[in-house]
Amino acid sequence: MPWNRNHIVGQKPPLKPHEVWSIRARLQVSGAIRDLALFDLAIDSKLRGCDLVAITVGDIAISGTVRDRAVIIQRKTGRPVQFEITEQTRAAVGAWIARCQLTERDYLFPSRARAKPHISTRQYGRIVDKWVSCIGLDPKRYGTHSMRRTKVSQIYKKTGNIRAVQLLLGHTKLESTVRYLGIEVDDALAISEQVEL
Repeated sequence: MPWNRNHIVGQKPPLKPHEVWSIRARLQVSGAIRDLALFDLAIDSKLRGCDLVAITVGDIAISGTVRDRAVIIQRKTGRPVQFEITEQTRAAVGAWIARCQLTERDYLFPSRARAKPHISTRQYGRIVDKWVSCIGLDPKRYGTHSMRRTKVSQIYKKTGNIRAVQLLLGHTKLESTVRYLGIEVDDALAISEQVEL
């Protein structure tokens, strides 16, 4: 039996703005403080799941105050990537840190299992499945990379600035960013048509 039976393979689509708002509203109403912090930080940071779950409090906060920006060294590439932390994310993360009384040395999303220091990427994937399911989306179509792609796809749609997206994702090659965003020749031509010389 193939490994991908009953699975949709290929790129996971990003969430649309109204889907982000729907998930965020449900998390706020249900009082899911950890999930709200995880969701907002996933959108803002644009990090891979393995990097997101391994964030420590000290990576994004100093003396109990969540920073406006943070820098994380990516596990996959070993290169630093910088990201902004919006006001609503700072509030959600700050509330989570205060609720759990986390110190700067603690992982931001500690595991409940004693054997693991932080939630696993598999657990993060299950959490994402729950988020998308709660607003009626098919969890087979979406995944942790949907979270990574959500903000950059909007940035690209609004600005057409692929170099900015490349920097935000921490890609070394522009071709990787093009593939990641799923930019096709038609998209490139549409952008080109908007520029007159």
